[in-house]
Amino acid sequence: MAGKVVGVLALQGDYERHVRALDAAGAHAVEVRSAAELEATDGLVIPGGESTTMLKILHRESLFEPLRAYGQAKPIFGTCAGAILLAGRVSSPAQESLGLMDIDVQRNAYGRQLDSRVVTLPTKLGDLEAVFIRAPIIRATGPAVQVLATYSGDPVLAEQGRHLVATFHPELTADLRVHAYFLSKL
Repeated sequence: MAGKVVGVLALQGDYERHVRALDAAGAHAVEVRSAAELEATDGLVIPGGESTTMLKILHRESLFEPLRAYGQAKPIFGTCAGAILLAGRVSSPAQESLGLMDIDVQRNAYGRQLDSRVVTLPTKLGDLEAVFIRAPIIRATGPAVQVLATYSGDPVLAEQGRHLVATFHPELTADLRVHAYFLSKL
């Protein structure tokens, strides 16, 4: 992992916490706001935030297609809204996505901001504290997707090849295992 640079898409959402978590996990993390900055990285985190707003900014900054091409060659970790953007299919309402993982995601499926919660999840990485904020639900996964954790019967941490998604916010806890797991994919 030495010498690897991990970008955090810094258009919207709490990207600063991801930068801190990645640095603490041993990466050299940088904020990414352009195609040139994106290409200078070995992996990318797409943080939580508002997926519709992120899509508008990605198109406005001409980053949508470069990001899709990037994901065909390099690993991306999407949390919450980032998981929505990586999905193959999005509902409630339907919206465009990068289509990099064979998952169906329902937006804001756990309810409103007031319905946010913190739970302990048994995962392939051990028990993790998981913070859900207006989180999406992964409603279906394709055969190439490996589910690493579920909550109430639905996948909440999953991977497909080089990509990883979490419908919760690992950057909001002191536990670095999910970020470290992503770094192991670089």
